[in-house]
Amino acid sequence: MAVGPMAARTPQAPVESLGAIRRHRAELLEAIQSFERALAVAAADPAWRPGVARQLARLRAAFADHVGVTEGAGGLYAGILDDAPRLAHEVDVLVREHADIRATLEALAERVDTEPERLRAWANDVLREMSRHRQRGADLIYEAYTTDIGGEN
Repeated sequence: MAVGPMAARTPQAPVESLGAIRRHRAELLEAIQSFERALAVAAADPAWRPGVARQLARLRAAFADHVGVTEGAGGLYAGILDDAPRLAHEVDVLVREHADIRATLEALAERVDTEPERLRAWANDVLREMSRHRQRGADLIYEAYTTDIGGEN
């Protein structure tokens, strides 16, 4: 291992930040899973639509928190861009996805009275995109804080 000012370094995310991010990811995942469970209830059940609406509101709030934690001043993406500016494009992609997912969740909330099968189809589409987004976010964190390509200080 090289020592001195020319040594390659891997940026280190603050441990407390990563702990908060892990907790936040777990909360978002729980909101996603609760929404999935609400969708899976029989649509003929009188509690189906109110349950879906309630869990969708919870999911929208959790996703808004996610956007705040990642995009906010001093948020995850700002730290990544400071530590690994080579990942700017990946951060931009995730930020654009935030806008798309937020708009889709909003549209879904406006259509909660739609026929159950149509609502479920739309919900499943956004849930798949959220899953892909979460994976891309995990990949970004891994790339930023565990890959040592050297030369960045």
